[in-house]
Amino acid sequence: MNQSTGRDDAPVSALLVSTLLVSTGALAAELAQDPPPVLLDVRWRLGGPPGMDSYRQGHLPGAVFADLDRDLSGPPGPAGRHPLPGQAGFQAAMRAAGVSRDRPVVMYDDGDAMSAARGWWTLRYFGHPDVRVLDGGYRAWARAGLPVTTAEPAPAPGDFTADPGQMPVLDAAGAQAAARTGLLLDARAGERYRGETEPVDPVAGHIPGAVSAPTAGNVNPDGTFKDPAKLAARFAGLGVVQGAASGAPVGTYCGSGVTAAHEVLALALAGISAALYVGSWSNWVADPARPVAAGPGPSG
Repeated sequence: MNQSTGRDDAPVSALLVSTLLVSTGALAAELAQDPPPVLLDVRWRLGGPPGMDSYRQGHLPGAVFADLDRDLSGPPGPAGRHPLPGQAGFQAAMRAAGVSRDRPVVMYDDGDAMSAARGWWTLRYFGHPDVRVLDGGYRAWARAGLPVTTAEPAPAPGDFTADPGQMPVLDAAGAQAAARTGLLLDARAGERYRGETEPVDPVAGHIPGAVSAPTAGNVNPDGTFKDPAKLAARFAGLGVVQGAASGAPVGTYCGSGVTAAHEVLALALAGISAALYVGSWSNWVADPARPVAAGPGPSG
């Protein structure tokens, strides 16, 4: 188990934001350089349609499709619906996509960064030092009138070497500890947190002690991330600053570790380090002995 350290009170710098996100205009300029960054199209939606279908209908020039289920996750099972991929398989997938350690990588999805953030987090977890998310994704790129294509590139193989453990993670015990002694944020929609509905997993509710923090609150109506100051204020209102000030860990989870990665990215934009419970709710409920809470509050 590896836990996060929280945040300090220093203002979030523009430099920090630029290491996490890239705008459409800035990316267009970078793509005109030689060599350009590696582009990974990570479009995916729970329940479909397959992201590859969207990719084939049009994508950013030079982008390679990365399948969230196949490339960014391991096989589903007791560890969760989207557990960590194996080191060797992930390395092979990234090399096939042209990823090298000394070349920047930009992830994008349709627009809200929910799946692109999982790509960002996974590549960072395996040790790539320069990964960003296209703010606003494919929709923002298309709205700006920038070129799209249906041509599928054949990238030269990359030399990326996967070195796991470079981002903080939580297992079930760590998530439970964070909920008790720190702050554990539930990134799912409020109705799933409250246990009113559960469209995917066999049990409804939330981890006792977790605080509801739907990822929809991290983005503007157009899918771009809110200003870091607004994100910091949001998380402060949820108790993140107080927990971090006392040295308590901050963790995030969702249904299967996808949208919770978005929460980690939003927290990072606010200057807050957080650990991801990769197995998330789908792993938590795989053990019937683990407690479940329901209702609007952390304890049900």
